[in-house]
Amino acid sequence: MSQHFFVSGIGTNVGKTISTAILCRALKKDYWKPVQAGDLHHSDSIRVKNIIGNDLNVFPEQYRLNAPMSPHAAAEIDHVSISLSDFQLPHSKNGMLVEGAGGLMVPLNRKGDFMVDLAAQLQLPIILVANYYLGSINHTLLSLELLKNRNQYPVLLVLNGTANPESRSLILSRVGSLPVVEIPEFQEEDPEELRRFADQLQIAF
Repeated sequence: MSQHFFVSGIGTNVGKTISTAILCRALKKDYWKPVQAGDLHHSDSIRVKNIIGNDLNVFPEQYRLNAPMSPHAAAEIDHVSISLSDFQLPHSKNGMLVEGAGGLMVPLNRKGDFMVDLAAQLQLPIILVANYYLGSINHTLLSLELLKNRNQYPVLLVLNGTANPESRSLILSRVGSLPVVEIPEFQEEDPEELRRFADQLQIAF
């Protein structure tokens, strides 16, 4: 198994950060979010740290951008230039999960670099996080098709949120042998509840 993985979503606000925190705890992996855009005082790194506890590392973001926008736009507002060659994985003895911003085709800059390119640059296998909402089947299958066409085959699909049996059945019928982990919807971001769930989660991939 690879020591490091890149976690991306099928879009924005699909439960990726909570899912990543749960996976970090379950797999005993450190956490790194290279780019944080907006919510700097309640960042994803802070949220994850509250969940995974003190035994695992949360590495500082490489870019902390003020505006809650796509990284390319937020960087321009802050007069910051983002290049793929700037990113270097922090040193981790535990291995880590690297959380991207939003979905695979979120732009990092205006040079044509996207989140999926960052995963390729870092040479990380991809974990894809999906949720159940109107349109999620399309977004999930499009994301999987993109990865297939780029030969960046995902190693795990996470289905999280309140289950929709029809959507679940159709998605699972299209993923072949791709391992799937299911995470229920949590009404509140209760660190203790999330830790209990993570500690019982069985993941094999």
